[in-house]
Amino acid sequence: MGQFLASTAPHILSDVADLAPGGGLIKTIARVVSGDAGMSPSDKMEFARLAAEEEMAAQEQVTRRWEADAQADVKLAKFIRPVTLISLTVFFMVIAVWDGLDPQFMPPENYIDLLQFLMMTVFGAYFAGRTVEKIKK
Repeated sequence: MGQFLASTAPHILSDVADLAPGGGLIKTIARVVSGDAGMSPSDKMEFARLAAEEEMAAQEQVTRRWEADAQADVKLAKFIRPVTLISLTVFFMVIAVWDGLDPQFMPPENYIDLLQFLMMTVFGAYFAGRTVEKIKK
């Protein structure tokens, strides 16, 4: 994909160098490519195809990693994801109950944002990932 962009639209790689943290480098580049008037529609379609292939390859790697963890003899590798999910859920419940019982209690906004991000990531990866794995089997 990098070679394709370097030959088709070299300015895009330099334009997005500092924009990556928001949604990953490939998604950031895809947003810039879709709005670039200097690329032909066929080049944009080719880029979209390459981006989709990259995303599928990344998801396949995650699936393989999870399968390897599930088959490992090390208990930590098998249980790290469920334990993380349970820990975040328990922490959320404690904070929610504490907030309801004590009117003076208010966690800092950045902790709320962090907890929200972690829970969305873990729940999304765990449940959506497990659903996809079961559908593939």
